[in-house]
Amino acid sequence: MAIQATFLPTQATNAPKAISLDGSDKNMQEQHISTAFDRDLEGIQSNIMKMGGLVEAAMIDSARALKNRDVELAERVRGDDKKIDALEMLINEDCARLIALRAPMASDLRAVLSVMKIAGALERVGDYAKNLAKRTSLLIGSATIDGSEGSLLRMIKEVEAMLGDVLNAYVARNTDLALAVRLRDHTVDQMYNGLFREILTHMMEDPRKISTCMHLHFIAKNVERMGDHVTNIAEQVIYSVSGELPEDARPKGNLAVADDL
Repeated sequence: MAIQATFLPTQATNAPKAISLDGSDKNMQEQHISTAFDRDLEGIQSNIMKMGGLVEAAMIDSARALKNRDVELAERVRGDDKKIDALEMLINEDCARLIALRAPMASDLRAVLSVMKIAGALERVGDYAKNLAKRTSLLIGSATIDGSEGSLLRMIKEVEAMLGDVLNAYVARNTDLALAVRLRDHTVDQMYNGLFREILTHMMEDPRKISTCMHLHFIAKNVERMGDHVTNIAEQVIYSVSGELPEDARPKGNLAVADDL
């Protein structure tokens, strides 16, 4: 692919160096290496944003498929997950090549390692969106559970908004926005707990709804996991910029009861 060509050593890197008495030759070489690294990293970051856009689309489409019981759209989400997987593989390969060719140090190396972790988190969010689409196909023909599906869609919308904000934080290197996203994971956990109680109530009141409610619960759990991975991205943004991960424990809702289902 074209992006890979940017990681090949340039002729200037391999050319014989002229003798310099004042050290200007060394400074020019260092500047050239720095420029090449920045160019290569920019290409990788461009693919991160492309990957993020695909994951956002998967979340939006999987929610729409659930709401409308749209099997065709759900199948499209499942098929498009291959594009997300391919981008993660490309990003990891390009990062490995960048490390090998440019030997980045300190903050530069930190930026590359963070990109790889962000790509991995995005891939997992895409997997959960695919799982949501699979469950949607199983819900075809089932009755709508009053209230619970609306709560589930609101939960998906919240995580989708978190993903959009954390990608903006990554582009802008905005640690304040990343910290805000990290704190919002608590909101997603609370939404999950409330939805779990709704689903449990429906199952107790009408055993005929148990099968549908179980599918909704698994979807809700997938969405809660999406929130966790988006929060991981927020922490990597903070680490990439500041060099440190947040020291305080991530705020979490009590998921112990819900996880036992």
